[in-house]
Amino acid sequence: MKEIVVATKNAGKVAELAAALAPLSVTVRAVSEYGDIAEPEETGTTFAENSILKARYYAEKTGCACLADDSGLEVDALEGQPGVYSARYAGPGATDSANNDKLLTELSGRPNATRTARFRCVLAFCEPTGQTMAADGTCEGTILQAPRGSGGFGYDPLFYMAPFNKTLAEMSVEEKNAVSHRGKAVAVMVDKLAGYLS
Repeated sequence: MKEIVVATKNAGKVAELAAALAPLSVTVRAVSEYGDIAEPEETGTTFAENSILKARYYAEKTGCACLADDSGLEVDALEGQPGVYSARYAGPGATDSANNDKLLTELSGRPNATRTARFRCVLAFCEPTGQTMAADGTCEGTILQAPRGSGGFGYDPLFYMAPFNKTLAEMSVEEKNAVSHRGKAVAVMVDKLAGYLS
């Protein structure tokens, strides 16, 4: 296996995953390089269900091994929302800023101590043969009252990690990969793939 297709059109995610998978000496390609493949409907009710669904779908469509993730934000004060709906929290096709604005509105007036949250990621790998593996990771933080930082994507400007005194959007790609939910899931997956590929 020389290539792994990353099942996302998000350039930020592709760059993060390519950096993390570098030790495996495989070529990481974005799914957009395979033409205009329609996105699958994410019908799962958990991150695991959605990531496996996407990995299988794109492995079948591209004929290549595929890595897909489903990840999102779970806010304790909102009973785990937005969860699997993180990317479309403010509605279908919502922008990052629209989702962030909705989150800030939902948490308006809540004191900092009650704004605890975590990012959760489940990463699924699927061969065209159907062989599937999964790995997950989480990172804990709090939701700020206003965004900080210009890096990252999604809810990164609002997600503050006290041990680092930074939001994910204020971290370098290397710093973020070392502590993020996706970085942790990828580290587990890289270990699994290293064994699998050997």
